[in-house]
Amino acid sequence: MSPIAISRLLILAAVWGASFLFMRIIAPVLGTVPTAFFRVSIACAGLIVILGLLRVRWDFQGKLKACLLLGMINSGIPATLYSVAAQVLPAGYSAIFNATTPLMGVLIGALFFREAMTLPKLGGIFLGLFGVGILSGAGPVAFDMQLMQGALSCLAATMCYGFSGFLARRWLDQQGGLDSRLSALGSMMGATLLLTPLFGYSVLTQPPASWGGWTVWGSLLGLGLLCTAFAYILYFRLISEIGPVKSSTVTFMIPAFGVLWGAWLLDEPLSLAHLYGGVLIAVALWLVLKPATAGKPVRA
Repeated sequence: MSPIAISRLLILAAVWGASFLFMRIIAPVLGTVPTAFFRVSIACAGLIVILGLLRVRWDFQGKLKACLLLGMINSGIPATLYSVAAQVLPAGYSAIFNATTPLMGVLIGALFFREAMTLPKLGGIFLGLFGVGILSGAGPVAFDMQLMQGALSCLAATMCYGFSGFLARRWLDQQGGLDSRLSALGSMMGATLLLTPLFGYSVLTQPPASWGGWTVWGSLLGLGLLCTAFAYILYFRLISEIGPVKSSTVTFMIPAFGVLWGAWLLDEPLSLAHLYGGVLIAVALWLVLKPATAGKPVRA
């Protein structure tokens, strides 16, 4: 991996780590669907402005429908699921659960995309899930149905990310690939189309008790423009350069930033469960992502 790609991974990890901090501020005030809707719609508007300033030609090469559908899978649904988690989980928890994305990517690749499954990778998947269990059951947050709901929401979101990495490579990188800025814009447009009717229904049936103040809306701007619009440009660029599985290793670095942002800015408690769960997930990622050696693949 080139130094430039590593630098992009680090920047993306820091930015996405901050997204859990912003969601933890926003979601308890606005609710699940409004948080997710404003995140993707602000990102979409920001990307339109950025592409206009850069004079990027809107040539989707016949891949606009693929971009829209991909955006629903890799942005609209995960944004909603993480907004659910943000109402009950500290930012550091969500960031560590997010680190299971490469494990989901390997599992989904083996089951649906004919990627080779080896014994170390299989062991890494189970070890990573065990780490998630340690974090859920031994952390500073009481283990109850709310915690379980938040954990399952995070894991469902990482499954979406696992699918979207392979779908992006299959749908967008053919015939020379698509400009990462257009991929990001199409993705946010698809997510906005998915969440707009849900947002309208949510506001009509269960409007937020408060629309928040400057802290909430400043966090929304940071979440939409920095953690989504800018981050997805970087993410699609990395998928084109180093592939979906290596790109998903950014989630290995996100927990450190997520836990630090939460502890520093939200005074979230730290415990040994962060260390135990994080180390187990880190070892699992090493097993999953280390270069393959000569060995027999395992039938998926």
